[in-house]
Formats: sequence, C-alpha cells, structure tokens
Amino acid sequence: MKIIITILCIGLLLGGSLGSPRLSPSPQADAARDGFWTRFKSAVINKDKATVAALSQYPIGMPYGFRSIRNKAQLISRYREIFNHEGDATVCFKTARPEGDAAKPKEFIVACPNGAGDPVVIYSFVLTPSGWRFRGLDNLNE
Repeated sequence: MKIIITILCIGLLLGGSLGSPRLSPSPQADAARDGFWTRFKSAVINKDKATVAALSQYPIGMPYGFRSIRNKAQLISRYREIFNHEGDATVCFKTARPEGDAAKPKEFIVACPNGAGDPVVIYSFVLTPSGWRFRGLDNLNE
C-alpha cells in the first residue's frame, strides 16, 4: 500500500495531476491546432462556407436522427443545420476554446451552449494526414 501511495505522490509531483486533460504532447502540435482553430472559427463567424467545407473531413458525423454529411456540396446546403440548429456557433466560436484529452492527442472538441445555455452542442475535430479537420457534430441532449 505504501508503494502505491508513493507512486501516486511522485506522479502528482511530476505531472501536476493524474488524468488532467492536455490538448497535445508538443508545442508544434499546439501551434498547428491553434492555427487551424483560428482559421476554422473565423470561417464560421464570417459564414465562409467554402472555407469551412475545405477544412472538413467527410463524412461528417451528425447527431442522432440526422443524416451524416457526405461531401462539400451537402455541407454547404446544410450549413445552417450544422452551425445554427440547436445553438449559434457564430456567437459561441468567438470565445470558445478547444478542449482535449491527453489520451487522444489527435482529437479535440469545442462545446457550445444550446438555447437554454447548456454546453451540449459538441463540435469534434481530428488530426488527419492533411492537417486538422472538422469531423462531427453531436448534441448531448439527443
């Protein structure tokens, strides 16, 4: 039992806290993610559908009851459904910050509030061979 406690204490001293989220393991990965996020959120805020489509990975997963988005043309035609259905991404993205998990360094999410103010609209992103891409939308209430 003393050994386990000692290991836990050392882990806390070296790592801050066990299980605390960290977005990525390296400053280069952080810079790439931050650059992508800046471009993506700017495109959403400015309703630049073409840029949003170019920064997406298909198919884009959608919440329960909604068909996935298979290509750029579908994203452009269903843009409002993705970014304004349950919440307003143009407002949310102005202050939202990416959240990640050390166990999944090639992924991050951005949570936005619904009309009631609950952060249940989840946008997910993934690192692909061609860089970071938007890959899905989920609604924790559905």
